[in-house]
Amino acid sequence: MIRDSTTLKKGQKLRVEINEVKDRLPHNILEIIREEPVVELVGYKMVDGNQFGLVVKLMNGEINWFFEKELSEIM
Repeated sequence: MIRDSTTLKKGQKLRVEINEVKDRLPHNILEIIREEPVVELVGYKMVDGNQFGLVVKLMNGEINWFFEKELSEIM
């Protein structure tokens, strides 16, 4: 889980935590993530009044967004 997304930089590699997203994503996106859970940060998205989403590019080139709790930093 990412605790402070303000320290992240565009282009940074992150990992999707599949157990956090498996209930909300369509099957085809889950399969892509299962094959390659590493994504690239491309931006931010306001998702409600007090939370940001992280916009990422999947390894197949598709753009999607996730909550901070659904991603982790790769050290």
